[in-house]
Amino acid sequence: MDSSSIELKGSEIEKIEVIGDTVKIYFSKAYIIKTMTGSIEKTRWYQSGFLIFENAEIQSKPETPLVCTGGDVSENVYTYRDMIPVPLQSQGRAGCNIAFEATEEHLIIDASAVRLQMLEVPKYIEHIRPE
Repeated sequence: MDSSSIELKGSEIEKIEVIGDTVKIYFSKAYIIKTMTGSIEKTRWYQSGFLIFENAEIQSKPETPLVCTGGDVSENVYTYRDMIPVPLQSQGRAGCNIAFEATEEHLIIDASAVRLQMLEVPKYIEHIRPE
């Protein structure tokens, strides 16, 4: 696989922990899209993991569990709309503004570092073929 990214829409957040100035977002089911160079097909997988913000200030934190509908994750000059690249680890300006089903409240974080830590082994769901 040449590239992978978490698709925010539909991904499930089980809990959001604030420990000092660290915010850990636990994805119980993060949907991952994998692509290979030269192929028009993609594959969908799911996996659990953490999105961790360091030296973070949380501006808004909805009650969990949550199902994402989309949003932005930023690191330095990049803003990832409705997705998170895998892997992700960056020092410098970072943050997120993520929306959810069944609530108007967003998860809004400003931080100075972000990293993605995936757990277990990804599990295959399906092939995605172009129409």
